[in-house]
Amino acid sequence: MIHVFKPSMTEEEIDAVAEVLRSGWIGLGPKTAQFEEKFAQFVGTQYAVAVNSCTAALDLALKLLEVNHGHEVIVPTMSFVSTAHCVAYRLAMPVFADVDPHTLAIDLEDVRRKITRRTRAIIPVHYSGRPIDLDALKEIAGGIPIIEDCAHATGARYRGRSVGSIGDIGCFSFHAVKNLAMGDGGALTLNDAQWMERCKRLRWLGIDKGTWDRTVIDKSYWWQYFVDEIGLKCHLNDIAAAIGLVQLRRLEAMNARRREIARRYTEAFSPYDFIETPVGDDDVYQSSWHIYCLKTPNRDDLSMYLQSRGIATGVHYTPIHLYSCYGNTPNLPRAEEVFKRIVSLPMYPDMTDADIQQVIDAVVEYYVAAGFIAARKTRTKSPRKKPRKPKRRAA
Repeated sequence: MIHVFKPSMTEEEIDAVAEVLRSGWIGLGPKTAQFEEKFAQFVGTQYAVAVNSCTAALDLALKLLEVNHGHEVIVPTMSFVSTAHCVAYRLAMPVFADVDPHTLAIDLEDVRRKITRRTRAIIPVHYSGRPIDLDALKEIAGGIPIIEDCAHATGARYRGRSVGSIGDIGCFSFHAVKNLAMGDGGALTLNDAQWMERCKRLRWLGIDKGTWDRTVIDKSYWWQYFVDEIGLKCHLNDIAAAIGLVQLRRLEAMNARRREIARRYTEAFSPYDFIETPVGDDDVYQSSWHIYCLKTPNRDDLSMYLQSRGIATGVHYTPIHLYSCYGNTPNLPRAEEVFKRIVSLPMYPDMTDADIQQVIDAVVEYYVAAGFIAARKTRTKSPRKKPRKPKRRAA
């Protein structure tokens, strides 16, 4: 089976985990601190705070902004449910915005229409890894804080700057199938020292010092700590951080392979006007290509055909506002229409050239069988006749 996503792991990641296990310190400790420093440098922010998921990162970001009951947060409907759930955790109202039908990212004009005096934050998702137009969003938002949901976009760049460094707070995912994979994990990136310190407390139940901090600080009452507010337990651990340090060194090469796979797909499917390929990179937008999403007719039949050929697909995503927990009220027409046509093809760095060609061939074969593409006729060659021997002339 060719999977939709698959982490790229080497002996170096395995050795890094073994080193941590042998050290005896596998919880929140020195590897986590080292990863935070390296990741902040990579993104271009003063600080990074490592947590156990992007969901936790989004929740903490909303806590830092004091989002609470009675507030509104504008979110895209085309995203994983975490983006909206984190707003609901805070007893605030997620306000769903429609999608740009080409990029599938949040529609900025719909954001403009939905800002009210109760809007406390905006959470754009860099869908599939392609950055949104952050300059335009900042102009629309005015002074409203922007939380960049970078779950798909580790390594993506907007006007030469890393995503997660342009809004007020960036939130990243290091889930098992993300571009930088730790098994699970996440991080907040930010430039405010007070926010960073508070975030580190909140990820550790509100305790003012982690166990590693209390171990390395030389003071008489090393065991003593203070709890001034209530937080959850959502910090990263050193096993995941050790994997993350290796993955971070390999990230640029892995993302380059993703770009090559995307180029091969787009080159193969662009000739067919009934297939819409993703918007490509340019001088402003450089995607991390976490997802390669086609818009196609007969999406479900195509997916079943590919499954029969040993090729997995995905759908990213069902619009969140259609789930019953949010009232199931259809009122975002572009998202509802495009959802019926989207399919995610396999995309991961360890795909071989043969894997890529197998996916391309299977998609084309389906549409030939379905009558969208004319079958190529093979010309039957007539057998060659034996050359006649020249007749001898009479003397």
